[in-house]
Amino acid sequence: MKLSTSILGIKDDMKKINQIEETSTDYLHLDIMDGNFVSNKVDMYQAYNKKLDIHLMVKDIKAYVERYHTLNPEYITFHIEAIDNPKIMIDYIHSFGCKVGISLCPDTDVNTLIPCLQYVDLVLIMSVVPGSGGQAFLSNSVDKVNELYKLREENSYHYKIEVDGGLNRETIPLVSKADVLVVGSFITNSDNYEQRVEEIQRLIN
Repeated sequence: MKLSTSILGIKDDMKKINQIEETSTDYLHLDIMDGNFVSNKVDMYQAYNKKLDIHLMVKDIKAYVERYHTLNPEYITFHIEAIDNPKIMIDYIHSFGCKVGISLCPDTDVNTLIPCLQYVDLVLIMSVVPGSGGQAFLSNSVDKVNELYKLREENSYHYKIEVDGGLNRETIPLVSKADVLVVGSFITNSDNYEQRVEEIQRLIN
């Protein structure tokens, strides 16, 4: 299992971002928001040293992909709720050599993703309402993880399962079938980032 650290809570503090980059986390998770798909607006376009896991909470997905693919992320993830023809966008992101993730909001059924599952590299389950950090984990996310795990096993799909929102030492064990965990405030609100990252890595490995 991999750890992707969300820097949303420290997005304006380069000193703290640099400290996260010095930890042993596997990825930096960038939450990009357009003020339309969600009410907040966040732009985090700059150079980073860690591998990037970019989560687009935007309506004009293509415009943001055109910009953010130049950071050479490993993953670019967009929301199924923001687009009518996800296969076109999956192919578009792949054309830049990036892996593609598709995300669903807490009130979106997993079945909505079924036509896309054979094509994507990652499925991001939002375990909070997208748009802001520090929210409590939504328990229905556990069923979604288990359902996606079962669909992958039954159909020999290759996507990774990622969970984002409200993850801490109490909730991480609930999503043991996930492959990537996005953890934000549990790390960035702590006094020692590496110590907290290592604590999470002990929980997931």
